[in-house]
Amino acid sequence: MSEPIANLNGQWVPQSQALISVTDAGFVQGVTVAEQLRTFNGQLFELPRHLKRLARSLEIVGIDPGVSMAELDARARELAARNHALLQPGDDLGLSMFVTPGIYGTFVAAGGATGPTIGMHTYPLPFGSWVNKYEQGETLVLTDVRQVPNECWPAELKCRSRMHYYLADRRARQLEPGARAVMLDERGFVLEATTANMLIYRASEGIVSPPRASILPGVSVAILAELARELGIPWSERDLTVADVASADEILLCSTSPCVWPVTRFAGQPVSGGQAGPIAQQLLAAFSQRVGLDIAAQAKRLAMR
Repeated sequence: MSEPIANLNGQWVPQSQALISVTDAGFVQGVTVAEQLRTFNGQLFELPRHLKRLARSLEIVGIDPGVSMAELDARARELAARNHALLQPGDDLGLSMFVTPGIYGTFVAAGGATGPTIGMHTYPLPFGSWVNKYEQGETLVLTDVRQVPNECWPAELKCRSRMHYYLADRRARQLEPGARAVMLDERGFVLEATTANMLIYRASEGIVSPPRASILPGVSVAILAELARELGIPWSERDLTVADVASADEILLCSTSPCVWPVTRFAGQPVSGGQAGPIAQQLLAAFSQRVGLDIAAQAKRLAMR
């Protein structure tokens, strides 16, 4: 079989046939709890942590998936193993898993029953979209689009309702081509970039993260906190103003697939001399050691496939 497979509601199907109804609440209202993972050397990285966060998100939304996390663990591992076999040597996969409440109530026939929709699929990692970021860094700009306040849904909820990310990045690219947006809360404190957690580094205080209660508890952030402790780099959490970020020695972004990379331009000004700083390089090297491969070298090797 040359086509990747997917798992939809417990059934193994060709990925092209993993179809979701247009009447599903995940489509109608965007009510979708999701997790994104990747493999290193074909093995899913930190799957238990991702499933723990998935379980918490399902609890917040009030969706009973009807299957155990152990069963989802088994499905994810089998899916990754079967689809990884289709890749070229040295390549790796991204894996997406999602849960919706199922068919939206308006479309359920009288007396009809419905249950959650649970899906998983994989994709070859798009190394080309971030390979240059390890050396050249990311450009971040401020926009007038804010993060969703906790009164709407808690920051710890990992979901796909991300219209504000789309609008913020659209505005960011209008302000500076190729830039990504910085998300502020309603008080004006810096929280994250779109789809990535954000950290700063100051020689006087080490790595500083926005408060955990204010941001999505990223798995990559947790890994970086562990690596920082191993490297003897101080780690703390506090509210970050725009001025705090603008005056930082380094700004770091982290997310599942690229892992960790530097910001070299923030709000129109260079950061760390416009190049990757020593802390970003040190953390990327430590992350590479943790996963057993050179993350940047793999991306460079596979970006032009």
